[in-house]
Amino acid sequence: MIEKHISYVIEELLNIMNRRTPRFKTRTSAGRELGEALCEADIDADSVFAIPRGGLPLGRCVADALAVPLDVIVAQKISDPNNPEFAIGAVTADGNVWFNERALDQRDIDQAYIDRTQAMEAENARIKAERYRNGGNRPDLRNKAVVIVDDGIATGATARACIKAVQDDNPKQIVLAVPVGSRRAIDELSADVSDILCLKTPAQFRAVGQHYEQFNQVSDEEALSYLG
Repeated sequence: MIEKHISYVIEELLNIMNRRTPRFKTRTSAGRELGEALCEADIDADSVFAIPRGGLPLGRCVADALAVPLDVIVAQKISDPNNPEFAIGAVTADGNVWFNERALDQRDIDQAYIDRTQAMEAENARIKAERYRNGGNRPDLRNKAVVIVDDGIATGATARACIKAVQDDNPKQIVLAVPVGSRRAIDELSADVSDILCLKTPAQFRAVGQHYEQFNQVSDEEALSYLG
């Protein structure tokens, strides 16, 4: 079993090894490594939830490795109006929202913009979730062991909103599994889940895509193929 709450590289020697380790070739190869690591850790799981679209190639590999069903948990980022690449929060298809209060305190963002964008992105997430589930509902997760998978964690905004949504269903356990993440975000997320498995936490983290040799956009068509 992974150590309670969090399992990731914290020793300087391992950080050096991480910097020398080649990047993941593709999302699929990263997913295979993640699946193997979860099996070795003897993780209990009833289902895997991938965060689309980038998390679906990995989620498919993890679900196959654990021999459990694959589903999706959809969230949309709420962007800073002056810097669209920076997420001030995220909202899920069922309206669960998380805001980076520290970032909001440092910015003068109109509340009307926040309310409007939150409503718009919640609707976008709902439409996306409906498309991925072919109109079906999310399964009942009460007393279930759930693994949430994504291709990496930068700020953690999307993951936080997704975790909140799953928590509302009162699962027995939530494990967050990612190949790579920023140390700060992984530390902060550890309080929200039962366990975290992160294969790499580089000392210098800039973007998830830098840790992959191939990091092309995942199309809706490709994403749907992993759910078939």
